[in-house]
Amino acid sequence: MIIAEGTFYPGQSGTVEVVAGQLPSGNQVSINAHVFRAFQPGPTVMFLAGVHGDEVNGVEIVRRCLSNKMFDKITAGTVIAIPLLNVYGFNNFSRDVPDGKDVNRAFPGTSTGSLASRIANGLSKNILPHLNLAVDFHTGGRGTYNFPQIRYNPEDPEAERAARAFASPLILGKKAPAKSLRRSALKNHQVSVLTFEGGENLRYDSTSIDAGVAGLHRLLYDQQMIQVKPPDPVRKTVHLNSSVWIRASRAGLFQWTKKSGYPVRKGEVIGIIVDPQAIRKDKRIASPRDGIIIGHANSAVVSQGDALFHIGWKQ
Repeated sequence: MIIAEGTFYPGQSGTVEVVAGQLPSGNQVSINAHVFRAFQPGPTVMFLAGVHGDEVNGVEIVRRCLSNKMFDKITAGTVIAIPLLNVYGFNNFSRDVPDGKDVNRAFPGTSTGSLASRIANGLSKNILPHLNLAVDFHTGGRGTYNFPQIRYNPEDPEAERAARAFASPLILGKKAPAKSLRRSALKNHQVSVLTFEGGENLRYDSTSIDAGVAGLHRLLYDQQMIQVKPPDPVRKTVHLNSSVWIRASRAGLFQWTKKSGYPVRKGEVIGIIVDPQAIRKDKRIASPRDGIIIGHANSAVVSQGDALFHIGWKQ
């Protein structure tokens, strides 16, 4: 297996650096990939985090698995672990790269495009052609919490099987956004990609981190790449295939009364927006349908149109 300038034979492990671009300071923007190859043949699986630099829970999940040497224990196949793709965003507490572009809306990327496009191209050109399966770890955005969940493309049966093996508390079968890694990898490389979501940006969430590490372990076991049987999921997995966001109809101070991970009924009050000037009446937020809250806003101050709750259900 040749990745950039690194060659890895069966039974060999190491780290390779893929240069994706350059900052104005002259510093290179590189992708550091840890490669673990067993002697026995098997699938090649990538675990990727830090596509958005401020989403630290995913970085910790992959870092923790590297630190506890989980990947050293594989008995078949190959693991490629990238704990931090967007180094610039990580250093600057930012989701994006210097030009303000989102790496996860730049795939497959080009070698002559924006920095986001060059980073996407570095991954697409050097890593994706080797893969059979990948897990891309994310969190909610600024002030938004996502209950631990694994997402897959519903038109991809292999991805659905892998998602069930990962067994996150929530499984959501929904088409990936345009130019995302998940959509591009399937279209251009026939590689199944799962997207893990858990917690919110710039905050450690132990529930999400534990769910991510456990799911990663279960996936390796299901792929027959590791012999140590993982523990069964603590919580029964709920499978969903539809979702909708509830947005603020007006600005004010927001408080949720029901949070992510809990079922809701149509018409049930799950939050409230109050006027900081105490002039207007309180605005109660009701669920538009039966379902389960898969994400919610933790921001105390909201503007009109801000996302408040993400409701999922199975049709």
